Amino acid sequence: MTRPWLVTGLTGTLAPHVAHALQAQGHTVTGWDRHTTPADDSPAAHAHLHTLNPQGILHLALGSETWAHALATHAHATGIPFVHTSTAMVYSAQAGGPHHPTQPTHPDSDYGHHKARTEHAIRNANPHAVIARIGWQIHPTATGNNMTQQLQAQHDQNGVIRASRHWTPATSFMTDTAHALATLAQDGTTGTVHLDSNAHDALTFPELVRGLARHLNRDWVVEETDDYTHDQRLVDDTTRLPSLRERLGLA
Repeated sequence: MTRPWLVTGLTGTLAPHVAHALQAQGHTVTGWDRHTTPADDSPAAHAHLHTLNPQGILHLALGSETWAHALATHAHATGIPFVHTSTAMVYSAQAGGPHHPTQPTHPDSDYGHHKARTEHAIRNANPHAVIARIGWQIHPTATGNNMTQQLQAQHDQNGVIRASRHWTPATSFMTDTAHALATLAQDGTTGTVHLDSNAHDALTFPELVRGLARHLNRDWVVEETDDYTHDQRLVDDTTRLPSLRERLGLA
């Protein structure tokens, strides 16, 4: 019997695309139902992991550091790949970018602090784990934390999208990120990596919004502002994603 890949967060935004990428390669994917099995370091959770006997774990769900530590510990003990998605928000706007994987984290939000603590818990449990920091995800139709949907909602409400010319966001198309995560789980990579299609293109937020509007044929009105300053880009020595200009047809 084929061992499944465990992908947490299948009711979320990005994880279903990761599952699809793995399934397209012929793999079986299973999720984690937190309503039936506790997501922590309990005997029930450990028993569930041993019953699943996954060939690898991609942890994309938002959950406790305890759960992340337990999943990473199981992966280390059984010698299987472990990939966790973290965020560009482990870096403060005051830190200045572009940000490198070895740069110390300095979050300035509760979410950023939580993800930084989760990274620490995973590293303590599993020295071979992959921690993949990602930026704001783009998809034409996906619900959840999707840049396109949130920009459209802002435009519908206000008739304009306010975009700071001093913000260079970390961002990628969701399907590109999903394929990169599936690859990271299988190519022997370890440690912290950054996945950002804007890492080298350095499109400012107004440039990105206008390019995305043309790409999706949206009639968005963009108002440039000066109200947020951050070079948020996530650079890495290895390029794992197509460039943002290329994806938007701006190259």
